[in-house]
Amino acid sequence: MDSNRAKDVGKKIRERERKIESFSALEKQMADIDAMVEICELEEDDGFFNELKQTMKNFNKQYENLKILTLLSGKYDSYNAIMNIHAGAGGTEAQDWADMLFRMYKMYAEKNGFKIMVLDLLEGDEAGIKNINFLVAGENAYGYLKCEKGIHRLVRISPFDSNARRHTSFASVEVMPELEDAEDIEIKPDELQIDTFRASGAGGQHINKTESAIRITHIPTGIVVACQSERSQIQNREMAMRMLYSKLAEKRESERLEQISKIKGEIKKIEWGSQIRSYVFCPYTLVKDHRTGFETSDVQAVMGGDIQEFINAYLQKI
Repeated sequence: MDSNRAKDVGKKIRERERKIESFSALEKQMADIDAMVEICELEEDDGFFNELKQTMKNFNKQYENLKILTLLSGKYDSYNAIMNIHAGAGGTEAQDWADMLFRMYKMYAEKNGFKIMVLDLLEGDEAGIKNINFLVAGENAYGYLKCEKGIHRLVRISPFDSNARRHTSFASVEVMPELEDAEDIEIKPDELQIDTFRASGAGGQHINKTESAIRITHIPTGIVVACQSERSQIQNREMAMRMLYSKLAEKRESERLEQISKIKGEIKKIEWGSQIRSYVFCPYTLVKDHRTGFETSDVQAVMGGDIQEFINAYLQKI
């Protein structure tokens, strides 16, 4: 535990140092802009004026990013994120939608320098995926992606319907911080049921011929986690235990928020299954977040990973 505390303290120090460096860099840019403005007032040079406009545009973008960064002050915001996407009822339609969401998050991760690792995957019967667990590794990954937790709704003309009818599909997204351990969460060995099985999917002879995959059931809560991404059973067990700590921490936080909601007398339940966003491909194009009201008609950009504005709107509201 002491080593974990030291690691957390060191991590927080590095985060604050980076924020100070970012702020100092903005101060320097502001001084440069002031100097450029003085030059523009003395010289009538369109080229220099255009350069000033571009510099100010870049400055404003970095300023907005830093402003959002200051909102990431939660206990686990700086952590990696473990995400789960589960297809709703609807067979192939919903499974294809779950796969589309996974691609959207993969592209978002690429744009932001995060790394993705698939931990567990259950493919669809004909297309798409039924369920996927994956890790998003990078600074503040959980802080940004926590707002994606909930039900995502798709309306489109189905590519699987020969009559080209409009279909509505649902997929649930769960987001948790990756925890190696949790000081205030105790997991007793006799509370765990551990099963091994052969990993499926790509991976060559080793992954298909050895029972390296791990499934852990936490008996008191019924929570089940599984990992098959690593080559060894030991590594898969370690990752599965991280997932279990994360799920238990998320469950405790959800219960805390629900209790607060009851005390305040709020009618709406605070739960991860609440519908949060609609993606409409037909008869018009619109992506709308029902919590913040933020929306855009550029569906293709959103499905290409451009979801930062939705994230920013959520962080500024909470």
